[in-house]
Order: sequence, then structure tokens, then C-alpha cells
Amino acid sequence: MNLISQEQNGLTPYIVKEVNKILKAHKNDPTQLVGILLDIQNFTERHYIPQPVAEYISKKLEIPSTRVFDVISFYSELHDKPRAKYPIEICDSVVCKVNDSENLLEMLINILGIQPGQITYDGRFIIEKVPCFGACDISPAVRINGKVFGNLKTEQDILNMLGTMV
Repeated sequence: MNLISQEQNGLTPYIVKEVNKILKAHKNDPTQLVGILLDIQNFTERHYIPQPVAEYISKKLEIPSTRVFDVISFYSELHDKPRAKYPIEICDSVVCKVNDSENLLEMLINILGIQPGQITYDGRFIIEKVPCFGACDISPAVRINGKVFGNLKTEQDILNMLGTMV
């Protein structure tokens, strides 16, 4: 679903309703801003927080919009620009590097034809290096939309994983 439209300063009634549900789940508590933003980002198809949504949140929580944007820009897990539908987060920890995550990264680059930080032509995938996400026991590992895939040692392992995204 496309989050941005021309009505209500870029917010559709559906988006307002969903954001309100997320705010209610967090008891409209501004101290839960990071959790609110993560939930909203997970709700959006391209995994980001559009500017009109951030501004709406600031009004609903009665906090300055600069605080919302500061939080978005501070945390590497939060994004203010559209990402891919399936962000492939590759663990960049020492444990994964010892277990050959660099080879996994090279295979992903070759299969998808993009470098880390780039999005595939169809908007489906982006490769991102991220800090440890706790999958050391199955490294080298990646996380896609919160789901962890591990023991990815061959191109066939990667193709099988990507096939589950279709």
C-alpha cells in the first residue's frame, strides 16, 4: 500500500487510522517514541517514516516535530527515505566475519547486482550492513523484515532464501 497521497497533507484516512492504532498500542506515550516509530516503519511497505507521518505523530503526541526527526536521524534502525520492500541486513559483527560473512556479502552482491546501500531496479531488495542482531549461532546470517536466515554458505542457500520472498 502506498502511504503517501495528496489528501490530508499526504495522509490517507487508512494511514491515519493505522498510525492511531499504533499510537494507542503505545498509550500515546511520547517516552515510547522509538517503539512507535519502529512499529510505523514496520507497517510501511518500503520500511521508512514519511515526513507527513512524522509530523502527524508530533501533533498527536504533542511534542516538537524536531524531536521526532532527531530520533529518526539518530537511530540507524530508523529511516526517513523509502527503502526496498525486502531490506537484506547482513550481520557485520566479528563473529559473522570469522564465519565468512564477507563471502556471503560478495555472493549477495553478485546475485542481486547491487552494492550495499543500493536498491535493486525493481525496488525489492537493498543490502545493508548492520551490527550484530544476535544470530551468532547460525552465522553468517542475514535478517529480512525481522526474519533471520542463517548458515548461508553457498549461492544456492541464498537463492533458496530469496525464493521465500517471492
